Amino acid sequence: MEVIQTIQELRSQLSPRREQGRTIGFVPTMGYLHEGHRSLLERAREQSDVVVLSIFVNPLQFGPTEDFSRYPRDTQRDLAIADAAGADLVFLPSVAEMYPTHPPRTTVTVNGPVTSILDAVSRPGHFDGVATVVSKLFHIVEPDFAYFGMKDAQQVAVIRQMVDDLNFRVTIVPCPTVREEDGLAKSSRNVYLSAEERAQAVVLSQALRLAQDYVNNSKDAIDIAGLKQLIASHIRTAPLAVIDYAEAVTFPGFEPVDSWSPNGGSDLIVALAVKFGATRLIDNTIIPRKV
Repeated sequence: MEVIQTIQELRSQLSPRREQGRTIGFVPTMGYLHEGHRSLLERAREQSDVVVLSIFVNPLQFGPTEDFSRYPRDTQRDLAIADAAGADLVFLPSVAEMYPTHPPRTTVTVNGPVTSILDAVSRPGHFDGVATVVSKLFHIVEPDFAYFGMKDAQQVAVIRQMVDDLNFRVTIVPCPTVREEDGLAKSSRNVYLSAEERAQAVVLSQALRLAQDYVNNSKDAIDIAGLKQLIASHIRTAPLAVIDYAEAVTFPGFEPVDSWSPNGGSDLIVALAVKFGATRLIDNTIIPRKV
């Protein structure tokens, strides 16, 4: 495994491999790798000839009150995990390498319902930062496949829309959320949780299971207001939980609806963002329509 810090060097490493007809799989991350990231690398290893991992804590996707400076970082641990999971190249650029002019003079904005609700409201400018850095990374790496975890389902939808709208030659591969044994979604931010916060955070996955059961047991169209009330009520059984949002919208369109039928035209995503102390966690489940 090779560690590369400059765009020029990464391109020089990838060009001959691409000319040999080898496929390139790409896993973009902000580091502090966990089992979710490992699963993305392993999926890339299965499908691609060359696996590229990037580790870059992107300042553009953090708001002024968010945790850029304290976002967890452990480069040596990350490199050990990447090596064990089969990465060939690790791109580890500095902020100056990625953004010679900071803030950058050119950014990417994805419009439409997908960037009008949920995290787009709670974190203004966040998805502009995501779209900008992922666009840059796609141009630098030029991957055939790019792998993203569905814990960040809205992010996946934003990136897929950007890829479609701007004609990137890359296939986006969404991968399942990896969870702890008690159901909590793996996240780099879990390290911030106190023992009490960590114990209470399981209400997120419990609420999502309640949503699945509510839909499965309903014979008629689902009343979305009732579904949201059900999951919010369960989350509030955790004394430390402060709900940012608990929503149910169409997927992948992220359009609000008053009711939903499994016989309709779109899947449904139940999406949560909840704070435990200073730590904001997100999670979701997608309820598919009947084919």
